[in-house]
Amino acid sequence: MNIDQFYPIYLQSKNITIDSRKVEHGSLFFAFSGETFNAAEKASTAVDNGALAVIVEDKEFEDAERHIFYVPSTLEFLQELAVFHRDQLTIPIIGLTGSNGKTTTKELISAVLSRQYNTQFTQGNLNNHIGVPLTLLSIRKEHEIAVIEMGANHQKEIEMLCEIAKPNIGYITNFGKAHLEGFGGYEGVIKGKSELYEYLFKHHQKVLVNENDTIQNDKTSGYFSKITFGTAESDYQFQPVLKDHFVGVNYQNAQIFSNLTGQYNYDNISAAIALGLYFNLNIETIKSAIEGYSPSNMRSQIQMKGDTTLVLDTYNANPSSMLVSLENFKSFEGTKTIIIGDMLELGEDSHKEHQSILDFAKSCEFDEVITVGPRFKSVYPSENAFENTSDLVERLKETPVHGNHILLKASRGIALEKIIDFL
Repeated sequence: MNIDQFYPIYLQSKNITIDSRKVEHGSLFFAFSGETFNAAEKASTAVDNGALAVIVEDKEFEDAERHIFYVPSTLEFLQELAVFHRDQLTIPIIGLTGSNGKTTTKELISAVLSRQYNTQFTQGNLNNHIGVPLTLLSIRKEHEIAVIEMGANHQKEIEMLCEIAKPNIGYITNFGKAHLEGFGGYEGVIKGKSELYEYLFKHHQKVLVNENDTIQNDKTSGYFSKITFGTAESDYQFQPVLKDHFVGVNYQNAQIFSNLTGQYNYDNISAAIALGLYFNLNIETIKSAIEGYSPSNMRSQIQMKGDTTLVLDTYNANPSSMLVSLENFKSFEGTKTIIIGDMLELGEDSHKEHQSILDFAKSCEFDEVITVGPRFKSVYPSENAFENTSDLVERLKETPVHGNHILLKASRGIALEKIIDFL
């Protein structure tokens, strides 16, 4: 089976899945295998459940009459199919990466552009070597524009994802201390994320640049095809505003507020507005889209629980995002408790970075500091340091946390959201 033969089958399909439990009538099922399972064993059942075709990398399960096709590598075939499909598309593709805020920015951009264009965008966190091809293959003839999120924790990953997605416009949200272990330190982060710039420069595509970011300015200096926002000399100028801890912007005569907390979201909102203006949306439409977007993914999310304000930011954490979250929370008025969990994938910098965050947290004079995870516990040996969320839940059952405001911030692996019901 080759791509030319398979592409007409793909065009007839309704959706693509790598999960046999999600196969439905008209699905294409790509049977990935791992160390402890062989998804090809589900191929026949998938066809019985309505799959239009199944791709397997185990020749034993091939059955061309039932549209079960063998390929040497399921992953490579998925990626090659995505590239072939991308080459047929003529719509603008916006590529997005960065250390922090890329999912929020992706959702804001999509919320804005969807007001005028049939927009396809990365669902959830499908932003890796499997997720990007799946997103591309979800783009169909009715779509007019797409927003593709690209994540990475090693150098050369963004380069590879760009070769698949082939973005026409690219934006790097920021360069932060995320995945330091994989990237080889902060300079490695900058080099790895900048692979998006290198692709765009090489192929003469547009770059969205936040001119308030010195690294973005430096990396794109002299490039001829830019959309800029931020400074007085930028294409689009925005001024940050706050209302009850919700961040917004002033643009000309319009004041636009979001449902997001944290000054760091000012850049995310500005990027979405800039792209909306670039694609000829009027400011009232953009304002309606930004103000209508409500986070529900534990990212910069405010939730009321009785008289207590919960600030939920438990989907991801690294030293850069943790620092700005604490700085933002410090500005809240009233009693404040922080519950912070370990920051993962920091390598040899882990102890130093956890100590630095704890020192800053203490300097903020929060009413209570609670930590979760062995890394924080190693630098904070106290009764308020817990090995895991389960241990903290047991404490909360006996001694609830009281206060006007509570911040929850941790890496995804800590699963800090499990404590919400016990606050």
